[in-house]
Amino acid sequence: MWSRLFKISNERKVSYQRQLRETIVTAILDNKLPLEVPLPSSRELAKHLGIARNTVVLAYQQLIDEGYLVSRERSGYFIDKTMLNGRVNLKQPEPIAKKSQPGWGRHIKFRPSQQRNIVKPVDWKRYPYPFLFGQLDPSLFPVTDWRECCRQALSVSDIQDVTPDLIDTDDPLLIEQIQARILPRRGVWASRDEILITMGAQQALYILADLLIDKDTKIGIENPGYADARNIFSLKSPDVVPLEIDSNGVVPGDQVNQCEFVYITPSHQSPTTVTLPMERRQKLLADAEEHDFLIIEDDYESEINFVGEPTPALKSLDSGERVIYIGSLSKTLAPGLRIGYMVGSRELIAEARALRRLMVRHPPTNNQRLVALFLSMGHHDSLIHRLSKTYQERWQVMGEALNKHLPESTQIPSFGGTSYWVEGSQQLDTRTLKHQAREEGILIESGEICFMQDNPPQNFIRLGFSSISAKQIEPGIKKLARLIHQLL
Repeated sequence: MWSRLFKISNERKVSYQRQLRETIVTAILDNKLPLEVPLPSSRELAKHLGIARNTVVLAYQQLIDEGYLVSRERSGYFIDKTMLNGRVNLKQPEPIAKKSQPGWGRHIKFRPSQQRNIVKPVDWKRYPYPFLFGQLDPSLFPVTDWRECCRQALSVSDIQDVTPDLIDTDDPLLIEQIQARILPRRGVWASRDEILITMGAQQALYILADLLIDKDTKIGIENPGYADARNIFSLKSPDVVPLEIDSNGVVPGDQVNQCEFVYITPSHQSPTTVTLPMERRQKLLADAEEHDFLIIEDDYESEINFVGEPTPALKSLDSGERVIYIGSLSKTLAPGLRIGYMVGSRELIAEARALRRLMVRHPPTNNQRLVALFLSMGHHDSLIHRLSKTYQERWQVMGEALNKHLPESTQIPSFGGTSYWVEGSQQLDTRTLKHQAREEGILIESGEICFMQDNPPQNFIRLGFSSISAKQIEPGIKKLARLIHQLL
C-alpha cells in the first residue's frame, strides 16, 4: 500500500517535503488510508523513498500541527479522525443514462466565443521561436526583488491589512504608489478618489462599456486596433466605428467627431506601434471639447520607448476631464498578476467602483499589497530601466533581421514597444503561414485579427520580441522568411 501511495518525483520543481505532504494529505482526504493503521515510521518511509529521514520528520510534524496526524507514544503516527468530520461520505455515482438536457441555444443570449478572438498557445514556452506579443520572457522576471516583497508581505501587520474584506475599496498603499510612482512618469496627477484598481486593463474596458455604452451609442476604435476592446464594445453597441490609422496614429476629423466615445492607444498604437504626435493630441482634445465626445486612452506600453523623449500621456494634457486613462503592469511586471488601473473624474470612478463591487468586490488585496511594496521599494523603476535596455537590444536585432531576410516587407517606423507590425506582399496569406510556422517551432500572430472589416487583409504579421531571447531572434526570422518565400 505504501509503495502505491507514496511516490516522489525528481522531475517536479518542488521540494521532497512538499511532495510528501501533498501525497499524504490527498490520501487522507480521499479516504485512501485506514484510520487505525499507523503510517510508516520516518526511518522506514525515508528508506523506501530514498530521501533524508529529516525530510519525512518535518513533513509529519507539519501535518501534526495542521491537524491531519496525531502522534501516539510507542505506536507511531495515525490519521486524526476529526479531520474527516463534517464530510458527506457518498461514493461517486455510477454512470447512468442522461436525462434530457436544457436547450442552451434558447437560454444563452449571446455567444462571445463566436467573436474573432486573439488566440495564443498556452504552452508557448516550449517553442524555440515565440514571436508573441504580450507574453513575458521568464528570465526577465525580477525573482529576487519579488521574493523580498513576498517576505515583507508576510509580516503580521501586512497580513492583517490584506485579509479583511475591503468591500469596494483598494489597498491604500497601492493607490499611493500609483499616485506617486506610476502616473507622474506619464505626466498625470490624480487624487485618490480618481483612481480605481482593476483586474487588468480589460476589466477597466468592460466596466467602461457597461457604464457608458448602450445599443444607441456610437463608439470609435482604431482600425487596425485592439481586438479585445473591439469585442467588448461590440457586446454593448452595434455601432462601433472603425477609425482611420496612418503613420502618425489615429486621424482626427469628422469620423472621430461623430462618435460619443473614442478608444485610442496613442503612446504605441496597437498593433502598428506608431506614436501619436503632440499636435494630433492637442487637436483631439480640442475636437473632444467642441463636439462633446470622450476619449478612452489605453496607455498599455508607454514605458517602453527607444527613440527620443516619451510623449506625455493624453490625459496629462486634458483639463476638461474628457480623457479616461487606463494602464496596467502587464507589460512591465507580469501579465498573470492582473493588476490594472483606471483614472477618471470622481463621478465616473465612483460609479465604476460601485459596478466593480457587483463583479468582484475588489481585486485580491494580497496581490495589491505585493505590487505596492514592489513599487515603494523602487523595484519597478529599476525593472523598467533594465527592460528598456533589453527590449531595445531585441528591437534592434529584429529590425536588422527583418531588413536582412525580409527586405521586401514593409515595416511601419517603430520607436518603442515590444513588437513589429510587418506588411508582406499582397499574395501572402498569414493564416496559412501561421500554421506552417508553428510546425517549425515558430509562433507568430496573424494581423487579420486586428482589423474590423469582414474581409480583413491577410498579409500582416505582428512579431513580438518580449518573450524571445535576442540570440533566437535572427535564426527565427531567417526560418520564417524561408517559409514566406516558399508560400509566394
